[in-house]
Parts: sequence; C-alpha cells; structure tokens
Amino acid sequence: MNWYLKVLKQYADFKGRARRKEYWMFFLFNIIISYGIMGLALGLEMPSLSILSSIYSLAVLVPGIAVGVRRMHDVGKSGWFLLIPIYNLILACTNSEEGDNKWGANPKNPNNELNEIGVSES
Repeated sequence: MNWYLKVLKQYADFKGRARRKEYWMFFLFNIIISYGIMGLALGLEMPSLSILSSIYSLAVLVPGIAVGVRRMHDVGKSGWFLLIPIYNLILACTNSEEGDNKWGANPKNPNNELNEIGVSES
C-alpha cells in the first residue's frame, strides 16, 4: 500500500525514475480498488457506485501516466515509449538501467554506494 500512496503523492511528477515494484504495486492496487468498487456497484445494484468508479478512474489517470513515464525513464527510455503497445509492457518488466541516467539516480541504489568505492555492480 505504501507504493500506491507514494505514486499518489507524486501525482503529476513526470521527472525521475520509478522501479518495477513501484509501478506494478500501483497497478495492482489500482485494479483491486477499481474492481472492488465495480463489484459493489453490481452486487448492491447501486448506479451511484458506478459513477464513483468513473470518478476514481479519472482521479488516478494522471498518476498512472506519471508512474508509467517514470518507469520508462528507469529503463533508459523516453516517456513517449509508453504509447507503443506491447513494447511498453516489455519495458515495464525490464530491470532498471544500471547506475545514473539522464533522468536521475537509480532508485534501487540512489546513493550509488558501489560506484563510489570502486566496486563493479555486475
């Protein structure tokens, strides 16, 4: 849940990098919440919950795009790669680019301690 909240706190932050765990945990919680609201709407036969589901989907649209762009940055690609079907899924599953890149420090090792003491990460 902390990963989900972290993405919501960085609501429209398209700069930086997001690790795989951050991206996929946001995706997981987003799906659980969306299907939970829709399940309640169907089970209780309350159309107002369907409207709530639509509002929730619109509310998390920008953070979802932002974390996707940061995920593309983490693998060393531009955020525009998010628009390429299938390939963006492959990139979302790919490990982070080692070390710093033009979008910032590696979120797995933000201090880059191994490089400072001269140890290879491979």
